[in-house]
Amino acid sequence: MDSLPRRTREAWNEPGHAHFLTYSCYQRLPLLTGDRARRWVVDALASTRSTLDVALWAYAIMPEHVHVLFCPRRADYEMRRILANLKHPVSDAARAFLDECENEEWLTRLTVEYPSRSTFRFWQPGGGYDKNLFRGKTLPAVINYIHANPVRRGLVDEPLDWNWSSARHWEGYRDVPLEMDEILT
Repeated sequence: MDSLPRRTREAWNEPGHAHFLTYSCYQRLPLLTGDRARRWVVDALASTRSTLDVALWAYAIMPEHVHVLFCPRRADYEMRRILANLKHPVSDAARAFLDECENEEWLTRLTVEYPSRSTFRFWQPGGGYDKNLFRGKTLPAVINYIHANPVRRGLVDEPLDWNWSSARHWEGYRDVPLEMDEILT
């Protein structure tokens, strides 16, 4: 069984609301320290944008968690589907990579045994932190919070120094892992 209690979250599927979402690696392990794993996250963000029609406004990939700010463009969206689209491809890519490398140590460490099955866990179970944002004036504060996360953690001196966030995009750089969508409030 998981050693940490499962977190619960209340998610509201409200048309026009942006979502500030944070989701963590299993047991808060630093599984996102390498560029390969970070690229998986970027690819999942891009895929979610196109397949589920969400506007991406900000993100930061930290060593053991991800922050993302987005706004669904459809009125009939479901947060559980968005979260699954963000998490499953990364977990699947990690599992395939570990299988290919025959890395039994990490495969074992990230596998949870239940009485009737085994489950590979790249992400902490549950929905993570999800806050609906419905006032445009809160968006800049959340974006600044997301971009400052690597600085607060001591990973870089300035938000623009962290390549794995949207900070560089919003400062006009175009050599970024993922471009953001225009913010319409």
